[in-house]
Amino acid sequence: MARILVVDDEIGIRELLSEILYDEGHTVELAENAAQARAARLRARPDLVLLDIWMPDTDGVSLLKEWSSQGLLDMPVIMMSGHATVDTAVEATRIGAVDFLEKPITLQKLLKTIAAGLARPVVTPAAVAAARAEQIESPAQQAPRVPQAAPAASEPADAAPAANNSLLGSISLDQPLRDARDEFERIYFEYHLGRENHSMTRVSEKTGLERTHLYRKLKQLGIDSSRRKQSSNQ
Repeated sequence: MARILVVDDEIGIRELLSEILYDEGHTVELAENAAQARAARLRARPDLVLLDIWMPDTDGVSLLKEWSSQGLLDMPVIMMSGHATVDTAVEATRIGAVDFLEKPITLQKLLKTIAAGLARPVVTPAAVAAARAEQIESPAQQAPRVPQAAPAASEPADAAPAANNSLLGSISLDQPLRDARDEFERIYFEYHLGRENHSMTRVSEKTGLERTHLYRKLKQLGIDSSRRKQSSNQ
């Protein structure tokens, strides 16, 4: 689950993307122009930004350049437009956008592009400069490396940390990301349902989901929120 900022001046697009992303388990913040996007970015860095190119005050490419020049482009940005040219898409990619979505956006394309964007490491200008400086540093200037101590015989080098909790241990990592996420969410919501005695009000408060979205999420995961009531009546 990620925190995604959607920047688009069309309310219909914002609402549609918000509903889709919310159903996928993401936290969504909306901005209708560059000013609101700036404020949202300064409050907290989102995990990913969906940024429309054509906006009335400041267009998306200009905002992208602004974030890049200020060192704020440390999150993946996916550009969106229904009228952009190939040159515009190429320019946005050169500035730092990780991908481009052409409107109207299909659900499959949207989710696939977002998943790829979240999985892709973001290389900031500062990181590039540091890497270049390290490459040109002469061997004489490099600090001597301290050899690492070999692991004790009683503790295998590949032993898993003791802090691994049982929940993560029960989820197979040898499966697609979406399947693993669904499995985690199923365990997560069943845990809170059991802990709160299936009180949807308390579960809603604990998980931070509105009741409507909570019911929809439970139905999507195949969780019967009323089964405790049924079992108590038997």
